[in-house]
Amino acid sequence: MSKERIFPEYVQLDALNEMSKGSMVEYVGIEFTDIGPDYLEAKMPVDHRTKQPLGLLHGGASVVLAETLGSVGATLLLDLGKQYAVGLEINTNHIKSAKEGKVTGRATPIHIGKGTHVWSIESRNDNNELVAISRITMAILNNKN
Repeated sequence: MSKERIFPEYVQLDALNEMSKGSMVEYVGIEFTDIGPDYLEAKMPVDHRTKQPLGLLHGGASVVLAETLGSVGATLLLDLGKQYAVGLEINTNHIKSAKEGKVTGRATPIHIGKGTHVWSIESRNDNNELVAISRITMAILNNKN
């Protein structure tokens, strides 16, 4: 995809974080931190909520971060009075473990179509090392009004 602006300029990070309250996003501590013309970023702590018993970032937590970013990214491009986005498929490759700090996920679109969106999400640790890379396909469905 090109570097043209895809996200509306009026989108506010505070609003994205507010809408996440009371959901898994809030529970695992995901916080939206940056939005650019063609990307969306969020951070997630590596702590007791997101680690597996060996003290490493749980692979499922990495997937939660990726699905959150892809889902919100797709949703921001829709007229919610007419359509909504749901996850159709996600895959994640776990590249490096994380034991502390935060991981930052950055979602960028690969394909924005009428019926599907495909997003790539890279998650990096505090040293900017790649922890996981994910790809999610979102189904774009019409509201039944």
